[in-house]
Amino acid sequence: MQLMECVPNFSEGRDLKKIKTITDAMASVAGITLLDVDPGEDTNRTVVTIVGEPDAVSEAAFIGIKTASEVLDMSTHTGAHARMGATDVCPFVPVSGVTMDDCIAVSKSVGERVGAELGIPVFLYENSAKTEERQNLANVRSGEYEGLKEKLTDPSWKPDFGPAEFKAKAGATAIGAREFLIAYNINLNTRDKRLATDIAFELREKGRSKRIPNPHSKNLLDGEIVRHEDGKPVKVPGLFKDVKAVGWIIETYNRAQISINFTNYKVSPVHEVFDAACRLAEERGLRVTGSELVGLIPLEAIRQAGFHYLKKQGNTPGIPESDLVETAIQSLGLNDVAPFDPKEKIIEYAVQNEEENLMSQPMEAFVQELSTNSPAPGGGSVSALAGSLAAGLASMVAALTHEKKGFEMSKDEMESIGSEAQNLKDRLVKLVDEDTEAFNQMMAAGRLPGKSDDEKKAKAEAVEAAAKNGVAVPLETADAAMNILKMASVLVEKGNPNSVSDAGVAGEMAFGAVRGGVMNAMINLPGIEDNSFTEETRKKCEDLLKNAEALHSQVFSKTMDTIKAG
Repeated sequence: MQLMECVPNFSEGRDLKKIKTITDAMASVAGITLLDVDPGEDTNRTVVTIVGEPDAVSEAAFIGIKTASEVLDMSTHTGAHARMGATDVCPFVPVSGVTMDDCIAVSKSVGERVGAELGIPVFLYENSAKTEERQNLANVRSGEYEGLKEKLTDPSWKPDFGPAEFKAKAGATAIGAREFLIAYNINLNTRDKRLATDIAFELREKGRSKRIPNPHSKNLLDGEIVRHEDGKPVKVPGLFKDVKAVGWIIETYNRAQISINFTNYKVSPVHEVFDAACRLAEERGLRVTGSELVGLIPLEAIRQAGFHYLKKQGNTPGIPESDLVETAIQSLGLNDVAPFDPKEKIIEYAVQNEEENLMSQPMEAFVQELSTNSPAPGGGSVSALAGSLAAGLASMVAALTHEKKGFEMSKDEMESIGSEAQNLKDRLVKLVDEDTEAFNQMMAAGRLPGKSDDEKKAKAEAVEAAAKNGVAVPLETADAAMNILKMASVLVEKGNPNSVSDAGVAGEMAFGAVRGGVMNAMINLPGIEDNSFTEETRKKCEDLLKNAEALHSQVFSKTMDTIKAG
């Protein structure tokens, strides 16, 4: 799943009708999920969160900026928050299946379009900035709306896109790309804000002022500040990069919290900061009772935490995603002050297509659908299902080997196999539906009108693209299944001998999935005009079959030899 987040901030937080006009326009774009609309009366600002595939997010962001320029008027705007335009900032954020470079490309594309079509001055910031000075949003927004007219006359502040002209109604917009921001609170069994602040200073990248410890207090805030000759405090950096933190009291929960913003959870993972907070709290005679997520979190951050805590327990190979998620929830205490629903709090789960797909049905329903005269689901979907079953078996055998006494030397290898088998299993489950979707796309392309020359050209292009996709999906199934067959060859040789038949069956299912994927790829080749693509695919299919047949023979022979010897 390719998911990109966009978090535009609009300079209106009081007129809900105007806000709804903007968000309705954005949500009308196909493929967009409107996750959150957060208006602030004092700030007179609304933060909107949307997610979707990059093209859809790009279109929705542009429509949001366009609509805001039509319904908002910056010449009458007042509010507590710094701002310079009707759409003040518009960051793009990678969630899953997209890179920071993808977000930078989208930000520049949207910025160029906003400047050219709407005539709004656009400044690129954060990772999209062309100069170091413009990376910092505070620099870009300095002077705010009131100083924008004069700022645009300065050649050093020429907009990256759009005219260097003051637009009284729309102002200017900062567009960029940044990492996902996780807002997260760690709960303490105290109402002492100073203790929470003390720990926050230890955790955050900015750190704290150096102090001479007070022998009568465990709280470092009670010590005398050490200063340089010029009187400025000596600073001690904190433990974690890209982490901001403060301490505060939440009356609703009757406790102190460490409020944390992770500006790059890939550099400083949530679970590492949580563990450090637990250690620092204990040193101060406190206990961490749990934590709280504000907003949403990427699945990968939760998976990392689940894997971390399971590894500490010595239990890591072949862990299903659902178990990783549940382990993370329990270990981080995410249910401490409010229920944590993964379907609402994990961003990938929150945007999953609500339409029922093949793999969301009971197995009996899937088999019944398969048995009808409908051409889809068909052999491609069955091949992917067979591959997912093979991966599940491979993961199971790896886990049974990992925990078996006498197989300690193979733990690392089994852990690697189990983890990769889980990843392949999850991907193949998705390929069951993707294969059916690919078939439906080919049928839809074939039904396009083709009377005029333009229609004939568009239809030919659509048919070619759909046919290539109809090859790519089952070929991916075959590739994945080949990797599982390789795992099976290791497992029948080094795995738990009590499970050798399971490893053997994994090999059989994987071999069938390779063959099935190749068959379903090759049957769509005759409809493709691109000869180089066709020849390259045929060669790849031949190599896959040859290698799979040789490896399958070895797996089957070794399985049977072990069974007979046992």
